[in-house]
Amino acid sequence: MTIQYNPRGTCSRHFQIEVEEGVIQSIQVEGGCDGNLKGLSSLLKGMAVEEAIQRMEGIRCGGKQTSCPDQMAQALKEAL
Repeated sequence: MTIQYNPRGTCSRHFQIEVEEGVIQSIQVEGGCDGNLKGLSSLLKGMAVEEAIQRMEGIRCGGKQTSCPDQMAQALKEAL
């Protein structure tokens, strides 16, 4: 399954997430903090969708109500 998601309230503009049998295969991000998001994408590869959502949901960036990890959690909810 390929999830196409446009995050809200973050510097990143678009996520493409590949999920197979409930496991994250890859994440590509347009925009945002390049190094941080590449690192996050690498750490999430091979992780179960449910675990990734649990770890990332609710994380904030500075004074914002959301963050790139929180928005990734929202995108991953589409895979459930």
